[in-house]
Amino acid sequence: MNWSPEQQKLAEKYRSPNEIPVEERRYKCHTCHFVVDETPCPHCGEASLEVMCPLDHCDCHHSIVESIEYCPLCGHAVCPECGSHDVVQISRVTGYLQDVAGWNAGKQQELKDRVRYSVV
Repeated sequence: MNWSPEQQKLAEKYRSPNEIPVEERRYKCHTCHFVVDETPCPHCGEASLEVMCPLDHCDCHHSIVESIEYCPLCGHAVCPECGSHDVVQISRVTGYLQDVAGWNAGKQQELKDRVRYSVV
């Protein structure tokens, strides 16, 4: 991600969004999804608002990207193409336990065909 000079200065000025003076803060309301300048949220009354990272612009139009980067100020995942903090990070997870009764016949046959080893 290529941060602008203004964004670089913000990242150097503050070590975290919580260090931003109250009068300069913006907040994300996860109840009504507005970005607001005060707490509680003037739209829905939610009192538990997230202090918004000043490097976040909340506008990502990329549906899928192959990699992820992290904000130098708040450490949250960001879109590597535009820097938006509103991304969902997903990963393939293996090694979990699952009931195989719901598997289709083909998947159950794969399970039966697996070669099992024991370490002695």
